Amino acid sequence: MALFLVQHGKALPPEIDPERGLSDEGIAEVERIASTTKNYGVRVSAIKHSGKKRAQQTADIFTSSLNPENGIEQRAGLNPLDDVVPLARTLDVRDNVMLVGHLPFMERLTSYLITGNPDHPVFKFQNGGIVCLDQDPNTQVWVIKWTLMPRIE
Repeated sequence: MALFLVQHGKALPPEIDPERGLSDEGIAEVERIASTTKNYGVRVSAIKHSGKKRAQQTADIFTSSLNPENGIEQRAGLNPLDDVVPLARTLDVRDNVMLVGHLPFMERLTSYLITGNPDHPVFKFQNGGIVCLDQDPNTQVWVIKWTLMPRIE
């Protein structure tokens, strides 16, 4: 089982789309990553997103590829500046959930789960990329199991 953290795909600038929906490049990158995860046999039980347009569109693309049994839903607590601790306390690796959100939240959540401190960066996200976390069954310590990013930078 695992926890999948996804930063939304590249968004349009606010002067083009005030709601900041995905750009054509963002859509293409998320579709490629979602297809790759499907080809690798990644299974998620549910996909939860922040409700912002770019996160919902990203979640919709992953839902189309991965077809989670419990569907897709908006979840509070995934906005860019939300406190990661309340959400982290609700996570259970056995749920096999994908969370789609924003920076700096996703990087801070990953840091908090790995180190216990959201201010100690452990991973640099990319738009449309996935970080898969798991817990060691003996120690319950969170670890980065794998990542999949649109680009090697």
